[in-house]
Amino acid sequence: MLTSFVSDYVRYVLAGGTKFYAWMGSLGVLILGMLYVFYLQNTDGLIVTGMTSQIHDGLYFANLVFLVGVAAGAVTIVFPAYAYHHEGMHKVAVLGEMLAITAVIMVMMFVFAHMGRPDRLWHMVPPWGIYSFSSMLGWDVMVLNGYLILNIVCGFYYLWCKYTGNPINKKWFMPVVWIAIVWALSIHTVTAFLISTMPSRPMWHHSMMPIRFITTAFAAGPALIILIFLIIRKNTKFWVDDSAIKLLTTIVTWCLGLAIFLTLSEVVVELYARTEHANGLYYLMFGLHGLTKLVPWFWSAVLLMVGAFILFLIPSFRNDFTKLPIPCVMAFAGIWIEKGMGLIVPGFIPSPIGEVTEYYPSFVEVLMTLGIWAFGFFILTILLKGAIGILLGEIKFGDRQAVAAAAK
Repeated sequence: MLTSFVSDYVRYVLAGGTKFYAWMGSLGVLILGMLYVFYLQNTDGLIVTGMTSQIHDGLYFANLVFLVGVAAGAVTIVFPAYAYHHEGMHKVAVLGEMLAITAVIMVMMFVFAHMGRPDRLWHMVPPWGIYSFSSMLGWDVMVLNGYLILNIVCGFYYLWCKYTGNPINKKWFMPVVWIAIVWALSIHTVTAFLISTMPSRPMWHHSMMPIRFITTAFAAGPALIILIFLIIRKNTKFWVDDSAIKLLTTIVTWCLGLAIFLTLSEVVVELYARTEHANGLYYLMFGLHGLTKLVPWFWSAVLLMVGAFILFLIPSFRNDFTKLPIPCVMAFAGIWIEKGMGLIVPGFIPSPIGEVTEYYPSFVEVLMTLGIWAFGFFILTILLKGAIGILLGEIKFGDRQAVAAAAK
């Protein structure tokens, strides 16, 4: 039966029209580019990137931090579905789990890219690795792998039951779902601790970091999910209820507003009585010693986030699904900048001994990043297409003819 599930799933996913193959082919080109620069990076070393001894976390780590939030944001579907029995959310809960699986896989790929040498990864494997229990990075890897396993178990067990027509065994399924919901908060909390527990980096060293990470996660993740749901409604026969999209819009709106409030609060606290500990934030906002490469990134993030929040408050944008993608894209892009280039890089500027060194990603880093995102969307397309086929009843156990007809 498991063999039938895999073969039917693969047969259904591989079939598609011109638009589907063009999309997957475009992603494939970027993935090939990623493999090429990954080869360059592992033969020539991290010298091909823009990272230095002073700034050793750049675009890779910025995307890693951001995508952990996207993975955690998937809980905004699962929690209303099972805690409040929201009918619209319950229909699409498994799609949120597919997004969480994809986001964690992308995080792992950025870990590979960021390490420089994949053979060093064993150092994070407990209990043998030197960074397993003694390092926050080891704990981060553990909670991420746990979250990945929980979502694979919950998501594919649910699809398996739909495929076979068997009832869900709620005696063990629901406890695992609740563990996954709580676990979603842990992955971004530990990621926040990963950087906030460094006293030599004053821009990160404050207790607000975990809650700031959670609020941005619950804004960026649902914003991406809304965009995906709107694409699914337009291009497939699967219908996502308006109630689900409107609830996600409400979550994005208020979590985005809270994230903006926390960011502005930090600005006031750091710059009201400016000390040398505020130099990182000051460099990000206005530049330092004539170096201003990150200043446009900060102000563009502020404009995108505030602009998106204002648009979400306008009913004509919030309730019109043809206009809704505009603030969703703005919020997603703004948070990507704010949690990426606007948080990770300025934490290293100036260094603990006062050195001011600027960073800008190289072509290798940009192509690697685009390739990993392309690989993520490649995997997400496969997972979502197969899940939708099962939810629509086009993939059923023992009904090969229906699967073949649906795949044409």
